[in-house]
Amino acid sequence: MAAVPVAPPPASADDEIVYESMPCIRIYKNRVERYFGSEFVAASTDAATGVASRDVVITPNVSARLYLPPLAAADAKLPILVYYHGGGFCLGSAFNPTFHAYFNSFAALANVLVVSVEYRLAPEHPVPAAYADSWEALVWAVSHLSADSAAGDKQDPWVAGHADFSRLFLGGESAGSNIAHHMAMRAAAEGLPHGAQIRGLVMIHPYFLGTDKVPSDDLNPEARESLASLWRVMCPATTGEDDPLINPFVDGAPSLASLACGRVLVCVGEGDVLRDRGRAYHDRLKASGWQGEAAIWQAPGKGHTFHLLEPSCDEAVEQDKVISEFLNR
Repeated sequence: MAAVPVAPPPASADDEIVYESMPCIRIYKNRVERYFGSEFVAASTDAATGVASRDVVITPNVSARLYLPPLAAADAKLPILVYYHGGGFCLGSAFNPTFHAYFNSFAALANVLVVSVEYRLAPEHPVPAAYADSWEALVWAVSHLSADSAAGDKQDPWVAGHADFSRLFLGGESAGSNIAHHMAMRAAAEGLPHGAQIRGLVMIHPYFLGTDKVPSDDLNPEARESLASLWRVMCPATTGEDDPLINPFVDGAPSLASLACGRVLVCVGEGDVLRDRGRAYHDRLKASGWQGEAAIWQAPGKGHTFHLLEPSCDEAVEQDKVISEFLNR
C-alpha cells in the first residue's frame, strides 16, 4: 500500500513560514520540514512479482533505482522507461516505499525496464536543478548505446543487456510529467548522444499552470492557488504562471511541434484541479503541427495522482493497463 502523510508537529513560532501544504510539507525561511515522501526502502527482489531492483549512482547529484521484471530469456530485450517522480519538485523519492511498490507492480505488468530517477529537490535546490539532474539521468541511460569499449566499465549490466533503445520512453506524474516534457523538448533542441531517439512520452496528471482560466481551476480553488504559490517557491527566478517552464503554451515557449518523440499519452483525473491543463497539452500538441500520435485517457471521478494512494482501485488498475499497452505497441 502507498504511504500516507503522518500528523506533523505544530508550526514553530520562531521562524517565518514561506509555504506549507499540510500534511505533507512546511517550508520555513531557513529550513524545510517534510512529513511525507522521504521514507526509504531498500532495493530487493519482490516476492509477489519477481521484479528485481537495484540502485545506481549516476553523478554526485543524481542516482536511480532500476526495475527489471522476470526475463523470458537470458538475452531478452525490453522497452526502457526513464521515469521522473512527482511531488511538486519538493517531495518524493525514487527510493520511497510508494514508488517502489508501484514499480514492482507496474514493471511486471508492462514487462519494461524502468529507470526511476532520483533528482535534487527544491527549495534547497531550486528549479531548474531538477531539469539538469533529469537530463543527466537520460544521457546516462542512452550512453549504453556507446560502442566505445572504454565505456563498458561504466555501464549498468541490466541496461546494457536488456534495454531496447528503439523503444525508449520518458514518463512521470505531476511535476515528473513537467520534467519529462522538458527533457523531450531539450532532446529536440540538442539531440541525444549516440543517435538515441525517444519513442514516446507518458504524461500522468501533468503539473502545468497559466494565468488563463480553465474550468478545472474551480474544482478546488484553494488547491489551485496552493499550486501557484508552490511554483513561485520552487522556482524563485520564475516570471510567474506564464513562465514557459510551467506553461508550455505561452508565447516564447518552444513550439510543441518540435517535441522529440513520435507518440504521447496523457492521463488525467476527472476530479483533478490540473485536469484541463493536461487536456490542453493533448489538444495543443495535436494542433501544433507535431507529426506524432497523441492519446488521452481520463479516470472517472478521481483526483490528482490517485493511483499512488489507491493503487488497487479499479481506475488505477485500468490506468496502468492503458500505459502498459502504450509502451508495448
